[in-house]
Amino acid sequence: MSSLSLRLRPKKRVNRSFMGSLSLFLLLLVFGSFMILPLVYAINNAFKPLDEIFLFPPRMFVRNPTFNNFSDLVNLLSQSWVPFSRYIFNTVFITGMGIVGHVILASAAAYPLAKHHFPGKAILFQVVVLSLMFTPAVTATPNYMIMSWLGMVDTYWAVIVPAFAYSLGLYLMKQFMEQIPDAILEAAKIDGASEYRIFWTVVMPNVKPAWLTLIILLFQMLWGSDGNGFIQSEQLKTLHFAANQIIQGGIARAGAGAAVALILMSVPITLFIFSQSQIIETMATSGMKE
Repeated sequence: MSSLSLRLRPKKRVNRSFMGSLSLFLLLLVFGSFMILPLVYAINNAFKPLDEIFLFPPRMFVRNPTFNNFSDLVNLLSQSWVPFSRYIFNTVFITGMGIVGHVILASAAAYPLAKHHFPGKAILFQVVVLSLMFTPAVTATPNYMIMSWLGMVDTYWAVIVPAFAYSLGLYLMKQFMEQIPDAILEAAKIDGASEYRIFWTVVMPNVKPAWLTLIILLFQMLWGSDGNGFIQSEQLKTLHFAANQIIQGGIARAGAGAAVALILMSVPITLFIFSQSQIIETMATSGMKE
């Protein structure tokens, strides 16, 4: 078939009636409204006075908004013998080191699994897939035993090192790297590029949506970590632990607990908003074809 006939062939278009588009929009609007309700409730709860927080039946929207919950939170934090900035540093350090280390290790391990052939490759990948079936509660005791043998209990590394072995990241990177055409890698080898250069300058830029999605997943997991029994020293505790201490302080701290809950959830949500396009591209990608 000539190129002229290909150009003249009309393109197929998906036709949808106005009522069909409207029905789809309304359906998505209904489901979206249900999904956003917890966030709306958390925002309103942070600005409710105590009498509205304990009102039964509870109200979704605040009637008399106040900033007393946030001022009470500041007073509580100022009375702590460990500075609040220390909790923030601990959380940021654990989250940052865990994300950087896991993205590098997961990507480096996924590259040979996706683009090289060696004995035992299929078995290794099956082990990775099998590990996805185990929940954190199942692996908590083995993780503690391993950290104890390594002498890392009551240190930052007791939380960071297990994050390096997050098998979902390895699975995600491997599956995404398989979509890169082999012709691109072969062209780089012909040009004299080493395996390390191919990995850093060819593979990693092409799987950017995948490792950005992985950053979001790791951030959500590590940001909400309270040590899981690995950390006992108060100076090494995370922000989530400090928040739990406030929330469990009784009825008088209910307002401060609502304020700190809003602050904790606002950081992952903000990060997701700025990177949602990359996540959607990862989840809905059609792959790269040769």
